[in-house]
Amino acid sequence: MKLFWPIAAVTLSLIAPNSASAQSSRDQIRISGSSTVYPFSTLAAENFGRIGKFRTPIVESIGTGGGIKIFCSGVGPNFPDVANASRPITAAEQALCAQNGVTPITEVRFGYDGISIGVSAKTKPFPLTRRQIFQAIAAQVPVNGQVVPNPYVSWSDIDPSLPSYKISLYGPSPVHGTRDAFNELVMDNGCETFPEIKALPKDQQKKICHSFREDGGWTDVAEDYSLIVGKLTANPKATGVFTFSYIDQNRDKVVGLNIDGADPTFENIVSQKYPVSRPLFFYVKNAHLKMIPGIREFVTEFISEKAVGEDGYLTSKGLIPLPESELKSIRAQVLEKLK
Repeated sequence: MKLFWPIAAVTLSLIAPNSASAQSSRDQIRISGSSTVYPFSTLAAENFGRIGKFRTPIVESIGTGGGIKIFCSGVGPNFPDVANASRPITAAEQALCAQNGVTPITEVRFGYDGISIGVSAKTKPFPLTRRQIFQAIAAQVPVNGQVVPNPYVSWSDIDPSLPSYKISLYGPSPVHGTRDAFNELVMDNGCETFPEIKALPKDQQKKICHSFREDGGWTDVAEDYSLIVGKLTANPKATGVFTFSYIDQNRDKVVGLNIDGADPTFENIVSQKYPVSRPLFFYVKNAHLKMIPGIREFVTEFISEKAVGEDGYLTSKGLIPLPESELKSIRAQVLEKLK
C-alpha cells in the first residue's frame, strides 16, 4: 500500500466545466476505471448500498488508463472519487493528479487476479509458453538470428507440437490495465528469452517486445471480455486474453490454457506457481472525504474480511485474496490515512 502526496498544485478553475456545475454537490460515490476490477467493485458497492445508510455507488468500466485520467483531472463533484486499476498508478499519472490538485491520494491493494490465454470450451486446450505467445503475436520476432517481420501463420509453425490452427488472438487494447500487465508478465518475459533482442539497445528492445502484429494475428478489443467470448464462439480455433476471474465465472464458455507448466487455477495463483498473475488496486481521492458522504465507509466495506478475506464474498467473483497478515496491515494503514 502506497500513499502519494502533493508535488505540485494549480487552480482548478481552468478545468471545471462551469462554476455552477463545479459547485453542485452529490450524495452518491462515483467510481471509474478498470474492467477487471469492475465486477469486484460493483459487488462491494451493491452490498454497501444494501446494508448501510448511504446510496449505492455508481461504478463505471472504462479501463484503468481512462479511469485514472478522469480521476486525476480535478477535485470536486464533477470528478470521480475512486479509480479502479488492474496495475499500479504510473509516475506520469501521479504527475497529472498533482498538476490538477488531486493530492493526496491513497492506494489500496485488495487482492490478486491472473491473466489467462483462453479458448472456447468446445476446443481442446493446448499448453503454451510465454516465449511461444510472444512469437505468435509480436510484430517482429527473431528467426535464424535475425529480427524480422513475424512470419508465423499457425501455432504449429512455431512448434510442431502445437495445433495447426491459424494464429488469431483477441486481447485488451492499450486503454486496459490488463494490456500493461500482459506486456510486463508475458511479452517482456517471452522477449527476454531471445539473445538477439537482448543484444539491442534498451529502447529498441522495448519497442520490439511491446509491438503487436497488425496482420490479423492479434486484434485489439477495447470493449469488455464478452466480445472476445463472441469471437471465440464464432471461431473455436481462435484464442483470447482474459482475466482468471472472468474464466472462473464462465467455464461453460471458455477454458484457460496451461502456461509454462501451470494451469490458471485459484490454488496456482495463490501459491504463485502460475506465472501470469498481478495485484489489483483502487485509488481514493482524499480531498473528497469531507465532500462526498460515505467514502471511508465504502472503503471499509471493500477491504473488510467479509468482502476480500479468504472466504469473502468477492472470491465468488474470482478474486484471489491477499495473505491474512498482509490484508490486516493494509486495512489498518488505509483506514488511518482516510480519517
